[in-house]
Amino acid sequence: METITLRAKAKINISLDVIGKRENGYHDLRMIMQTINLYDTIYIKKTKSPKIQINTNIPWLPIDDKNIAYQAVQVFLEEANLKYGVYIDIFKRIPISAGLAGGSTDAAAVLVGLNKIFRTGFSKRKLMEIGVKLGADVPFCILRGTVLAEGIGEVLTPLPSIPYTYILLAKPNISVSTATVYQALCISSIKVHPKTDELINAIKCKDIKFIFSNMENVLQEVTIAMYPEIEKIKKEMLNQGAIASMMSGSGPTVFGVYKNNNDVIKAANYFKEIYGLKEVYVTSTYYPEAIRARA
Repeated sequence: METITLRAKAKINISLDVIGKRENGYHDLRMIMQTINLYDTIYIKKTKSPKIQINTNIPWLPIDDKNIAYQAVQVFLEEANLKYGVYIDIFKRIPISAGLAGGSTDAAAVLVGLNKIFRTGFSKRKLMEIGVKLGADVPFCILRGTVLAEGIGEVLTPLPSIPYTYILLAKPNISVSTATVYQALCISSIKVHPKTDELINAIKCKDIKFIFSNMENVLQEVTIAMYPEIEKIKKEMLNQGAIASMMSGSGPTVFGVYKNNNDVIKAANYFKEIYGLKEVYVTSTYYPEAIRARA
């Protein structure tokens, strides 16, 4: 195998709780993460020249070692003790700096793809151990699905899949620094923590009503204080038929949960044509059981 093409899927948070802060500045988290079907396309090719080359459809995106996909190649080749070169083409669909793990999922796809191209035989667990060196979300993006994430986000417990659900993503015309949001967070001032254990039970029971009625993200209040537009989009999404709406990660992307395809498309058209947002996406929850059922 000389080339491979992969889909690097985004994520949303069903819940996000911050339960402590470590001496090294990292925060202890407890959150439920969910893969969605919005994806970047990652094309990887083995080359004889010992260089790492990155190409992307986003002109201003770094293509050197400031790009996490480039860093993923570096750590993989070092771990595998390989001297080959690699060419990667990244076609971005996932918004950048949006709370959707767009960079992390690209890095995860690169690790998975290189493992196949070079036939190194690394297990998924091994790839996840390599991935955490790049970022806390990378192991989740390798694992995928519905997952309880703890620690700094790298301690993962797979959960039963949330049934196939229509999701609308709306990103305001701003970018948010995750580091800045966490720096502004005062843990003692958090008013409402997610009902994480109850949400886990609801997921196991496939109680969709409870799951989406009890989503909570403790970073929302912090990010909304900086960018009030996020709260406006949340409220407008509910006005446009969403059964629930919340900010994903540290923001600024807001997602809405919809009952059917017609409702989600109608809402997407509203946010694009009337509300005036440039980055609006109709997608769904990633449901691997449904894929296997159709196979």
